[in-house]
Amino acid sequence: MPLRILISAGEASGDRYAAAVASRLRARFPDADLYGCTGPLMRAAGVRTVVDSSSLAVVGLLEVVLHLPRVYGEYRKLLREAERARPDVAVLTDSPDFHLRVAARLKRQGIPVIYLVAPQVWAWREGRVKTIRRVVDHLLCIFPFEEPYFRRRGVRATYIGHPLAHAIGVTCSREEFFRKHRMALDRPLVVVLPGSRRGEAKRHLPGLLDAVARIYREQAVHFLLPASAHTGADFFRERLGAAPIQVIEGETWEALGHADVALAASGTVTVEAALLGTPLVTFYRVTWPSWLAGQALVRVPFYCMVNLVAGRPVVTEWMQHAMTGENLARETVRLLRDPAARARMKQDLREVAARLTVAQDPMARAAEVVEEYLDANAKRVEI
Repeated sequence: MPLRILISAGEASGDRYAAAVASRLRARFPDADLYGCTGPLMRAAGVRTVVDSSSLAVVGLLEVVLHLPRVYGEYRKLLREAERARPDVAVLTDSPDFHLRVAARLKRQGIPVIYLVAPQVWAWREGRVKTIRRVVDHLLCIFPFEEPYFRRRGVRATYIGHPLAHAIGVTCSREEFFRKHRMALDRPLVVVLPGSRRGEAKRHLPGLLDAVARIYREQAVHFLLPASAHTGADFFRERLGAAPIQVIEGETWEALGHADVALAASGTVTVEAALLGTPLVTFYRVTWPSWLAGQALVRVPFYCMVNLVAGRPVVTEWMQHAMTGENLARETVRLLRDPAARARMKQDLREVAARLTVAQDPMARAAEVVEEYLDANAKRVEI
């Protein structure tokens, strides 16, 4: 009987990481049945779709509650397939609201659970540590401070490095990129990144459009918005009006790598900017009920992961009510006009990038951990 591996991801970054692990497992076990909750990259890597990950892409406490019936239906669908085609091991990636529940059910069936991308319980909902300790066999961490945090609390955890550190990069020169998108080289480039989901992008666009207008009045710059696959370029083109922003399909890494400053929604893209050494201004806005609830639950000194890894405020954060066009524009213009400030931030970002980088490819290490559990399971069966 071929090996069966349940591999599941709930959003764009998880899809990327899980696809990288799946590709390595497919090379090692070409006849294995890989299936689960998938995004486009996982499907391209040969993972059979039981649930489409786009159905789980919900942000904010209130929004999650409103979408519970649909998410629960997807949860049941995935578990039915796990019962029908019992996996030898499960690899669950990110999306803890969904995957910790899946892990609990799989664990009761005696299926080893490897969790890739540790839930950020050090920021909020620390009570989840008990659940993780009970339902997860091996927790794979992508930030350096997480392994000691979890190990002190009795969770088997391993820091594997950040997956993007070995993957990110640009493939063309600044001159080639500017020429491709018909931009003058004598103008600085500001990359606008409203978020990878339509809901968050809608919340961020009014403040960003105000910021762009203010910056443009101060200085002649190029504005480039690389649309994610989840939002699509047309989504933005329909909402930008007369704003001087050029929308392109994808090319986020290229745009970030050649940008002078990035206006970036807090999330994975801020880590990408750090790894590429691009100065940035970060922001985030949720619905007010979600913000008020979060204020009572979140326990971190910073919201931006770059600042958390650095342990100090490297990047200026404009969150919720502070996310105004005036604030975003003022900080962006300061960075554009102050080469020394940009240089200091670049140096700080290099330090962050060094902390996120390990010698071995993190996804290769993750695949090794999965193989270790498969080998241990095979030996138990032989006995």
